[in-house]
Amino acid sequence: MNNKIGKQIDGLVGVFTDPLVVCPGGWHDTLPDWIKSEVTLQRLIMEMQVSKGAEASATDAEACAYLYTASLEAPMDRDWADIYLHVCTKLLEKKGTPAPEDIRMESITQYQQGQLNDLKRWIYRRRTQAREESGRQRRREAKAIIEAAAPKQLALTL
Repeated sequence: MNNKIGKQIDGLVGVFTDPLVVCPGGWHDTLPDWIKSEVTLQRLIMEMQVSKGAEASATDAEACAYLYTASLEAPMDRDWADIYLHVCTKLLEKKGTPAPEDIRMESITQYQQGQLNDLKRWIYRRRTQAREESGRQRRREAKAIIEAAAPKQLALTL
């Protein structure tokens, strides 16, 4: 199989099977379902863009999920709070619900955009590493099952 096609298939499978990268601390179970659904949808859109030559990265919804759980774990500094509100504003607008005026953040500084881009690249690396490790683990388990089920060679003596 063509390596490019294999990567595209792997990326497409990852849209639905990759883990959701969140901040450690146990707040992942409080993540709203609509954000989880948005993650899948945005991952699918990102995969289509990657197939047309765009750089692969995590999505705004994935960044929002991570920052949501991070905000519940510890206070954020001003830059990260602005980034979080900016991403939330974008997600709410895509959902058709405008963000409240007192927390609406329509733009961020270049520095903050760089921080957000770094976070998205980091999230993407984490989820693809998890997919690769999961694949290696499945292959090891399958090999062990095959080896255990294989008939033993008969030692024929002459």
